[in-house]
Amino acid sequence: MKIQPLSDRVVVQAQDAEEQTASGLYIPDTAKEKPQRGVVLAVGPGRVENGTKIDMTVKAGDVVLYGKYSGTEVTLDDQDYMIMRESDILGIIQ
Repeated sequence: MKIQPLSDRVVVQAQDAEEQTASGLYIPDTAKEKPQRGVVLAVGPGRVENGTKIDMTVKAGDVVLYGKYSGTEVTLDDQDYMIMRESDILGIIQ
């Protein structure tokens, strides 16, 4: 990866939205929602608050849920990524 996030930011690659519903219906591209889960590719070193370093909770390889409008979308080498703060991540899927 050619990008290293700073502070408490993470780089996430969004997973594709579902192509099919649970009942077997196919969802057209125009009706698909923006993905809200992805894989963490890189994490920053953490943040400093009141002179104390706070380490990151997530790590590379974690599958996470994040808010629908969280982060900033960037494109590097024809790949789409999201850069967001750790606080925008809602949870880790295990």
